Amino acid sequence: MSDLFLMPKSIVSGQDALKESMEHIKGLGKKALIVTDETMVKIGTVSKLEKALNENQIEFFVYDGVNGEPIDEMIDEGKRLYLENNCDFLIATGGGSPIDAMKAIGAMLTNEGNIVDYNGKVIPNPPPNLVAIPTTAGTGSEATKFTIITDSVDNIKMLLVGPDLIPTLSVIDPELTTTAPPAVTAATGVDALTHAIEAFTSRKAQPMSDIFAISAIKRIYNNILPAYEDGNNIESRNEMSLAALEAGIAFSNASVTIVHGMSRPIGALFGIAHGLSNAILLEECLKFIKEGAVEEFAFLARELELVDKNIDDTKAADIFEESIIDLINKLNIQTLEEYGVDKEVFNDSLDKMATDALASGSPGNTQRIPTKEDIIKIYKKLWV
Repeated sequence: MSDLFLMPKSIVSGQDALKESMEHIKGLGKKALIVTDETMVKIGTVSKLEKALNENQIEFFVYDGVNGEPIDEMIDEGKRLYLENNCDFLIATGGGSPIDAMKAIGAMLTNEGNIVDYNGKVIPNPPPNLVAIPTTAGTGSEATKFTIITDSVDNIKMLLVGPDLIPTLSVIDPELTTTAPPAVTAATGVDALTHAIEAFTSRKAQPMSDIFAISAIKRIYNNILPAYEDGNNIESRNEMSLAALEAGIAFSNASVTIVHGMSRPIGALFGIAHGLSNAILLEECLKFIKEGAVEEFAFLARELELVDKNIDDTKAADIFEESIIDLINKLNIQTLEEYGVDKEVFNDSLDKMATDALASGSPGNTQRIPTKEDIIKIYKKLWV
């Protein structure tokens, strides 16, 4: 059986990538809608982008309204501003939220109806050219065929899919990630690690996605702590940026599994950022995943040189799981309680969250397919 493998048309990566990407951006359109958030404006990231665009005679209009996880109303506003200002392509800079919003805005410029009409469906018509410039090393949205937008009426995180949602150009400049504080570095880094592990253990994994997933896991394992402890460590920042890109390419082709299925309801109901939701869940989900992916976990333990080649698969898989959990603990990921989630409200939401998680389809890609009861049990363990 053959496999289809997709990735961005062009990637500019490394130091000075933003500056050097302008030569490629020039040919994508005459006026860009820049999709971003107020934080990117305040810390000067947008100014750097504006300066580069001005130097290359590329017109633009800034939409800085994607403050938090993107919802349908933000997409409507972005579409309105794009049309009012006669833009002909889009640029997103920031974390996964502005990039996801850009994709959705682009999709609604060339497809009829509202964004909620496309939940779980393939986007049929290609959007205008999309340029993704991430400032965190985590979501991988700069490389994926997915976008996640919250339906503000039904309080559901919608997964929209389409090969044309993969950005035309991805700009991976590690310098832009140095502004991410330690907590964001940790959560987004674990998000990327989750993408890679889920892609490698997914029922939809393929040889090409495995190449990117394995490489991402190795880069993250060796570089997330140095990047977390010293935000100006440009070498580790570069490795993490590449890892997030690789992990995005991997899961875009192999899909995700139980962690993502369970994280979306948490984000939708309690306003927790996608990366942090994944990071909170990863430890307990790893324990569940391992029973169906002993061989894969053992392989990764050997790739990371955590075990001798003579160690049997079961023991090697245990060591991989323990090592990843130990790494997560060193990153001081917030718990639900520390974030401020009300335990009683959380418990009252268990049935809905488990139903929504299964409905997303992602848990069905897990080698050990979970039941609703399994998912509820894992949710409950987040408070132990």
